[in-house]
Amino acid sequence: MNIQEVARRAQVSTATVSRTINGSTKVKAKTAEKVRRAIEAMNYIPNTNARALGSGRSRMYGLIISDITNPFFPELVKSFEDSAVLNGLEVIVSNTSYKSERAELCVQRMIERKVDGVAIMTSELEPQLLERLKHHGIPLVFLDTGYVGVDTSNVLVNYSKGIDEAVAHLASLGHETIGFISGPLKLPSARARREAFLESLGRAGMRLKKDLIVEGNHRIDGGRMAMEQLLQLPERPTAILASNDLTAIGAIGSIHQHQLHVPKDISVIGFDDIEISASLYPPLTTVRLSRAQIADRAFHALFTASREPGSPGAEYMVQPELVVRETTAVRAKVSVRRVK
Repeated sequence: MNIQEVARRAQVSTATVSRTINGSTKVKAKTAEKVRRAIEAMNYIPNTNARALGSGRSRMYGLIISDITNPFFPELVKSFEDSAVLNGLEVIVSNTSYKSERAELCVQRMIERKVDGVAIMTSELEPQLLERLKHHGIPLVFLDTGYVGVDTSNVLVNYSKGIDEAVAHLASLGHETIGFISGPLKLPSARARREAFLESLGRAGMRLKKDLIVEGNHRIDGGRMAMEQLLQLPERPTAILASNDLTAIGAIGSIHQHQLHVPKDISVIGFDDIEISASLYPPLTTVRLSRAQIADRAFHALFTASREPGSPGAEYMVQPELVVRETTAVRAKVSVRRVK
């Protein structure tokens, strides 16, 4: 079975069949439908390599993420791939594992596969790697760390909104001594969340206590170790806001290990709302950051850029929102002292 036979059955040229397969807008809808019926009737399977050579496009997008083991990313990958499949496209997923040498391999893979665009959903790509992608004319979309330019878009997260809601919620419960466990501050997204917390305290009229801000690693073990530090303070916090849900889970583990209870003794709020958060005991109060929205906006940016080369990029905003569950409660009236 070949494209010539499909063309004869549909009574069109092979060029028209090729344009239809490649999604060209130059084919009239009635003609395209006739070609698709012929393809279906003959069980014709297009040669994707040949299509790429003929059209100059691979019909593949690259998706670069930080850590596939972090529950934040699988939902993002799935949502992005769902959009691609609906549009007849494929996705190549690469995982940097927060390592520069691994990131370089990810970029090289995208260039070699001649992808039609790359969604960079990580913050540790070095400028020279981005320049390599731009040098090859590959449209880009960033998550929170990029810029807007020709064939380049950025998806921003309004961290201030989500963290303002979290701080206001804790304040309404009578909490004044609020700790914050950040992510690794080498990451721009972690710095952005920390800065948003500091600004939220100011807007809420709360005094900043620097010893209540501890750096973690966005993993459970980091949350546990950071919480250990906070529990040793002369006046421990009555509430904790964590930079992500894994950190919050680690913090809760440490609190329980010290024979304290959440939320009776210490309230805890996470960030991201990963799937497991609602199934914890108690279910985690957290700031929901929709991965589906991020993926939808990232895909839309690449889809537009790959069809309109040289067009200006756009900035998209994603709005987090507080989800109140059972790890926050009214501040206990008792005096709190250092854990022995």
